[in-house]
Amino acid sequence: MVTPPIEKANKKKYMLEKLSGRVFLLCALISVISLVLIIGFVFYRGFHPFVAEGYSFIDFLLGVDWVPSEDKFGILPMIIASIYATVGALIIGVPIGLFTAIFLAEIAPKQLARIISPAVQLLAGIPSVLYGVFGLAVIVPFLQNNLGLAKGQSLIAVILVLAIMMLPTVVTVSETAIRAVPKTYREGSLALGVSQIGTIFKVVVPAAKSGIMTAIVLGMGRAIGETMAVILVAGNSLIIPTSLTDSIRPLTTNIALEMGYAAGTHQGMLFATGIVLFSFILILNFVLAKISSKGGN
Repeated sequence: MVTPPIEKANKKKYMLEKLSGRVFLLCALISVISLVLIIGFVFYRGFHPFVAEGYSFIDFLLGVDWVPSEDKFGILPMIIASIYATVGALIIGVPIGLFTAIFLAEIAPKQLARIISPAVQLLAGIPSVLYGVFGLAVIVPFLQNNLGLAKGQSLIAVILVLAIMMLPTVVTVSETAIRAVPKTYREGSLALGVSQIGTIFKVVVPAAKSGIMTAIVLGMGRAIGETMAVILVAGNSLIIPTSLTDSIRPLTTNIALEMGYAAGTHQGMLFATGIVLFSFILILNFVLAKISSKGGN
């Protein structure tokens, strides 16, 4: 027979567990409800000009002129600028980030890794506007002096700043994935006479492919969604870039620059620009989920 003190203790424990479960459920619901409200608000405001006012969504996507005072709302130059900047940042940032992660996880002495890893992670805590200030004070003058540009604020400046900004994400996630590869993989490869570098690139990196791809997708999301740093170094010209030295205006920059004073149809079109940006991020999330599911099989 259970004594009263034990029965009371068990009852208290079960009540606490039930309360904890409800608190966790409430937190999860808050997260989901917040997401639904944000998405619903942006899509409602963004689709309003096309549903209520009859603007063409195709003209919006493929138009090349953005002149709100003349009811011209074309975002093709901004879409292309965002894609160019993101792809360029990936081309520079991913190899540097991946090689850094390999060095920290496989080659660097532990004492050196303990110094470099926190330094890389500290980059993620720097406010994005400071990256823009750094780009404006260092990268832009460097481009002006060495490339002979009259205005250093350009696509190449945006690419360099975004490449630096995505490094913490790529390095940290890739390093974690590489360290998660079982030691038996390395030992087996080395026992067969493969060199350390050969083992890294033929055994370890392929085994960590899922985590590395996740790092790349997350870095891409950071690059395509960045705003403040890009505003300072992009030049904000509404043209389709044809070279690395052209000034650009990505999607995020357009929203940040004009939302403060926009009204009516103009404001609705900025929300529609947010829908396009959100669609890019959504596609990246689907890619990430697909990669993760394949990695788990």
